[in-house]
Amino acid sequence: MPRLDATDWAILDVLQDDARTSNRDLATAVHVSPSTSSERVRNLKADGVIRGYHADVDYGALGRHVQALTAITLRPPRREIVEAFRNWVSTLPEIVGVFVVSGSADFLLHVAVPDTDALYAFVIDRLTEREEVADVNTSVVYEHIRRTVLEPLALDA
Repeated sequence: MPRLDATDWAILDVLQDDARTSNRDLATAVHVSPSTSSERVRNLKADGVIRGYHADVDYGALGRHVQALTAITLRPPRREIVEAFRNWVSTLPEIVGVFVVSGSADFLLHVAVPDTDALYAFVIDRLTEREEVADVNTSVVYEHIRRTVLEPLALDA
């Protein structure tokens, strides 16, 4: 993993806040030349630090007013079963995020659907139809607060 310096973190701070910032404005904001800014961004992309640019979309505006976190336990928990389930569930349109986790569950799914009827149908008709699914535990999300900007930890500085 590349070691990030203060300039790299300043660039990431600006781009995480607004990925559409022009190179000229980025350079001004972090007090470097436009060529330095461009080279730093190119290096951050090449090193895999910047993986892409995304729009922050309001799920409710897309008709997905209900979010849930669904814990899934598989049986038997063999690698090929876990990987096959991961690949299948990742393609479902209701899925916002898939986490393969340790503990009592094997997966934690972030789901966004139009309403509780759609959530019920997703869990009962889609997830539990899979024979490897041994247990499902769903929690409705009342509020989702996302941090869009990650700052350096004391260890990173």
